[in-house]
Amino acid sequence: MERRDFLKHGAFAAAGAMLMPAFMKPFEALALDELSLFKNLVVVQLSGGNDGLNTVIPFADDIYYQQRSGIAIRPEEVIKLNDRQGLNPNLAELRELYDQGWMSVINDVGYPNPDRSHFRSMDIWQTASYANEYLSTGWIGRYLDASCKGELSSFTAIDVDDNLSLAMKGRLKNGIALKDPATLQRNTNVPFFKEMVNSGKAHLDEDNLGYLYKTMIETSSSANYIQQTSRLYKSAGIYPDSAIAGQLKTVSKFICSGLKTRVYYVSLSGFDTHVNQNAQQGRLLKQYAEGMNAFIHDLQQHDKLQDTLVLTFSEFGRRVAQNASNGTDHGTANSMFVFGGRLKKAGIVNAAPDLADLDNGDLKFKVDFREVYGTVLDKWLDVNNEKVLNKRFNTLDFI
Repeated sequence: MERRDFLKHGAFAAAGAMLMPAFMKPFEALALDELSLFKNLVVVQLSGGNDGLNTVIPFADDIYYQQRSGIAIRPEEVIKLNDRQGLNPNLAELRELYDQGWMSVINDVGYPNPDRSHFRSMDIWQTASYANEYLSTGWIGRYLDASCKGELSSFTAIDVDDNLSLAMKGRLKNGIALKDPATLQRNTNVPFFKEMVNSGKAHLDEDNLGYLYKTMIETSSSANYIQQTSRLYKSAGIYPDSAIAGQLKTVSKFICSGLKTRVYYVSLSGFDTHVNQNAQQGRLLKQYAEGMNAFIHDLQQHDKLQDTLVLTFSEFGRRVAQNASNGTDHGTANSMFVFGGRLKKAGIVNAAPDLADLDNGDLKFKVDFREVYGTVLDKWLDVNNEKVLNKRFNTLDFI
């Protein structure tokens, strides 16, 4: 029986997709008291196509109010960042981070020949492909392929979710989907699992049962390590009660407890606001801002903010004009947020969107999102971006 089919149909599959040796082996080699001394990247995905124009408001542009008479944020409500742009009032918790120099805004980020399908555009962002190019590996996965040499890598990538994002899948190495280290430990301590681990059958042939038993032994050992290590972290901050805040709290636990993980991935969904946009988007933006504020302060209190970069994106923005249902339809270019303690250019990085120069009612992108990725790869993760993006992209000056 082929290994893939064996795992698919065997008892191990029932233990959960998170229990995979590619993730476990790096952690098994680490000492409990060894803290991470490298730079961390946290990617935050806003799924559904967040409306950038009602997130970073061009309040000085009359066209914005002409095109959005029913959903525009009134000038007196905008949290003004400069004389042209400001934040949605539901992002009030970000204002302090902005004033501290821990936040950058990049306007008009997109790609050529944009696709308005949620699934396809998200694939493009996650794989860093062209619109007419279909890749089966993600940009973070290819980073792992390019940088994590050897079986016992000193770092990997964690998707704080039940399912692994395409962004985290490489040709040789993958990240791992893991919501809770305690759950992983419990899964490896059920009687059936422990009996299999203690059966002494790891010597069997690598392509069938031997692979299963070796994997389970490594998983059991590593699960205990991850739980013990992450429990060393005691948060001094208070996180709000939301899904995104819970994910960010888990990331902080991993970073501050010293797991040698370079990249973390979290997501917040629900931004497909075709109808009655303001209430739905406002609720989600508030959750995002409150969670991010708690996360950034938690890292700062534990002296980890200088070593952490946070990148927030959505698969596309929305049309400039509102629709008939007090919402917005799928658009193109969007804003991105970057957070960290070592930003070279905090604040608003580039000019506000030009609402007088549109492409059939859509914003024209000015910054290719792969230039943002390329900057992070070159200047933060220390890998030539051409090795990951399959072409050399220019870098920007925000880090």
